[in-house]
Amino acid sequence: MATNNDRVAADEFRRAALLANPELSRFNPLPRILAYDQFETGTHGWTELIGNHDGYSNLDTVDDHMRDFRPPQLSSCTFFDVGTHGAMSGNYALKVATRPIAGHTGVAIRRLTMSGRGLVQFETYFTYKAEAGSAENQVWEQAGAGEWDGNIHPSEQQFGAFTVATDICDPGGLRYHCVARYQNTDLNNEFTRRWIYPVVPEPTPREHLEGKAKLSYTDDFTAPDPADWRTFGEPQAFCYNEVPTKVNWHYLRWQIDTSLRRNVELQVNDQIFDMRDIPVPPYAETYDSLDNLLNFYVSTRTHSNVRNFLYLDSVLISVDW
Repeated sequence: MATNNDRVAADEFRRAALLANPELSRFNPLPRILAYDQFETGTHGWTELIGNHDGYSNLDTVDDHMRDFRPPQLSSCTFFDVGTHGAMSGNYALKVATRPIAGHTGVAIRRLTMSGRGLVQFETYFTYKAEAGSAENQVWEQAGAGEWDGNIHPSEQQFGAFTVATDICDPGGLRYHCVARYQNTDLNNEFTRRWIYPVVPEPTPREHLEGKAKLSYTDDFTAPDPADWRTFGEPQAFCYNEVPTKVNWHYLRWQIDTSLRRNVELQVNDQIFDMRDIPVPPYAETYDSLDNLLNFYVSTRTHSNVRNFLYLDSVLISVDW
């Protein structure tokens, strides 16, 4: 039987091994690494979220709002002025992009399952930008809104929001979503720079088919009614660094507990938010064929007619089971 000294020694050895690895030492994982997605070597299972359909090679039954979430791409972060920027380490990051249509959302999903219950942690280094050189910038400047002053660029006000979230289902069909969204601007393109969460479950294709929910192309698929979102923590500003072609990477660590079906905490750069009291509403009905579902998704949503981008340098998912 392992003694307490044995466990301490094992923990110290594990920590030393992580610190000696240049790729992993920038993370703070739980004891077991479930997935390490370094996008220098591919998309690692991150794919476009597309709605359910009837399975007869016919996509006409996909819900309107889910037909155009766009597939994530490997990006070298190339811009018109500096050329290829590259990722935080290496050449490629995972890019999630919207259309230049106010209300459009781009989504990338990673599909896993659970072999136990307990703490689950999602870590990444990310950055976000609105499209550089957008014609909409000129429209804003001509209207006297968001005028460039040599420091603040109008594109910063043209980025809407990004989200990190899960889709989880326990054996027996109890399904729920843990969600954390950074809202940079409200629907009127005014800065809010706050973290928010939904108080209702995300509408599902089954609910749409049953006539309980119907979303349009530009509706917010996570929680369509703006009144169903609440803030948590203090507002947080990020280093946008003045123009849409300067890329600075930010650290994000998000922890949930699948044994208690709740959020635990969110760390973004040097700020830590306690999320234990944030409600995680389950679906009223159960869902078959989803036992032990453990999906993660990231999304970006534009509130202006400018393409919005979310870049992930790498992702590490770890657990304590």
